Amino acid sequence: MANAEPKNVNLRLERFEYRAVFSKTGRAKYISHLDLMRAFQRVFKRAHLPIWHTQGFNPHVYIMFPLALPLGTDSRVEIMDFALTEDIPYNEVLERMNAQTPVGLEIVSVSKPEHKHTDITAAEYVARLKTDKSVHEVAELFGKFMALDKIEIEKRTKKKTINLVDIKPHITVLDSKELKDSFEVTLKLPCGSSFNLNVNVVIDTFCERYGIEISEIYTERTKILMANGENFI
Repeated sequence: MANAEPKNVNLRLERFEYRAVFSKTGRAKYISHLDLMRAFQRVFKRAHLPIWHTQGFNPHVYIMFPLALPLGTDSRVEIMDFALTEDIPYNEVLERMNAQTPVGLEIVSVSKPEHKHTDITAAEYVARLKTDKSVHEVAELFGKFMALDKIEIEKRTKKKTINLVDIKPHITVLDSKELKDSFEVTLKLPCGSSFNLNVNVVIDTFCERYGIEISEIYTERTKILMANGENFI
């Protein structure tokens, strides 16, 4: 019996690479990574954009998200890389995609990829909390929290063992505000290939330590950064 030949859906078609910046807000912030992938596959199909497929025995649509967004977090700076088999102008791709995106997803810009995914080192977040304590008290407690010598959390390793990890050196507080009915803090946290710190983990660790009950929380990723401090696009 002859060996099976790999299926090539691209039939040696050219590959044109694109990078989209998109927002994920409202109800869409609860869409899982897998469902987000499926949603964009439908967008490409309905927009009649000729998406490029990977090569080999099991070709699949080439769509990549370099940085996962914590579930329940808003963002207007998410990145998606994809490739088409035709060289279509960036503005046209943006317009055709936005005509098909579901509520909560919107393409902000489309351009040529300039940097590698491995260039991503950090992200900035805003967290706004309404709690069972006064805004001033929460602000004071957060100051004490960041003044601790160590902030340890349990982290599961690839070998499925549990280690204590000190996240204090990885948290940079850029700003904090006492608003009328909530406490707001802006954080810079590591992400990418070396170390990832979820904004929700930081907030949950803080609240658990001081017995703070959250009645309402809003988190948003505001920037994705490279080592030189510039925005990743």
